Amino acid sequence: MKGKDLGFQAVFAAIGWVARCQQLYDKGVIRRRRVSDAATPLLQIPAGVVDLLQIIDAEFLVLAPGEVVLRSSTHSGALSLVRDGRLVSDPILALVRAVRRSRENQEGTVELPRGPVGAGTHDLLVRVSPLGDQGLVVVLIFDDSEYRRLDAIRRDFIANISHELKTPIGALSILSEAVLGANEDPKAIVKFATRMQMEAKRLSDLVQEIIDLSRLQDDDPLKNAKVLNLADLISEAIDASRMAAETRNISLTFTKMGDFEVLGDRRQIQMAVSNLVENAINYSSDGTRVAVALRRKDALAEISISDQGVGIPEKDIERIFERFYRVDPARSRATGGTGLGLSIVKHVVNNHGGDISVWSAEGAGSTFTIRLPLFVNNVSNPMELSQSEER
Repeated sequence: MKGKDLGFQAVFAAIGWVARCQQLYDKGVIRRRRVSDAATPLLQIPAGVVDLLQIIDAEFLVLAPGEVVLRSSTHSGALSLVRDGRLVSDPILALVRAVRRSRENQEGTVELPRGPVGAGTHDLLVRVSPLGDQGLVVVLIFDDSEYRRLDAIRRDFIANISHELKTPIGALSILSEAVLGANEDPKAIVKFATRMQMEAKRLSDLVQEIIDLSRLQDDDPLKNAKVLNLADLISEAIDASRMAAETRNISLTFTKMGDFEVLGDRRQIQMAVSNLVENAINYSSDGTRVAVALRRKDALAEISISDQGVGIPEKDIERIFERFYRVDPARSRATGGTGLGLSIVKHVVNNHGGDISVWSAEGAGSTFTIRLPLFVNNVSNPMELSQSEER
């Protein structure tokens, strides 16, 4: 944190210097511009301040009196701090008001939910500073979430992965010895070599899923989020599994109640849906049905994947999203399961501000339901728009 503290101090010092230079040149300038048929007074941000803010590794907000947002960084909207052009986060508002009272820098840590549902959070370090003498305030926001996630991963990664890698590596060692001992029995060699191929594929799949999980935990999908059409994304995920379903005469259907949009990382959400569809197929009997549905519930998009498979025992439901947990290890080996698929799905959903739930009954099948916040294209800051137009 020491390096980060020095970085923030340098930024605040530079902002203060730029603001003072601007005051000497053009102190207290106020101008008006017509926006949406309403005359709105616009305070002038000191020259050079926004350029300086845009090169630092932090999100930022520049606030006018009344906590009106004059300018914000590109990705700060993903944190849902602004509504109708005003700062709405109570913890950050408290820091801003403290700065207005004391005219001194303030800092604090803030935990924000990633969405209206789910356990995912943003862990933020927030520093606030006065800016000039027009009542402007600058808010710097540094997201510590990924650093904390990385720290948690390092603590338990080695113990988990060493155990999981030992199984296929041990099997390959034993099988290679068996091949050497059966050098005069062609049928035995073919049998053992086939098993070696299976174990090698299992090891390869495990390594790939470990890489995928590590990337998910290292990367924040809302930092460079894009608006995604869920129906198109789900259709692509289903098409990738259609051949596997057809070879076992499993009916794969998709019902959508509309075209809904979410904000996030296309590859991650598609991977989560694909994992659930593949699981549904793998744990279903031949000739059954897997149904995918997309609907809206309030401000959330719901994706449900239902199968008519073996189901999940009640005692296991609470643990199925744990890394490397398998309800039926023998069946997982037969289907190529690594025990990471559902953990990956949960990480994707939580990191997008959503949640995932499951209903299941033994012998009756399972339904997994993902809920994600719908994207709302809400242009809420006319002053920001006017400045953008001017540029």
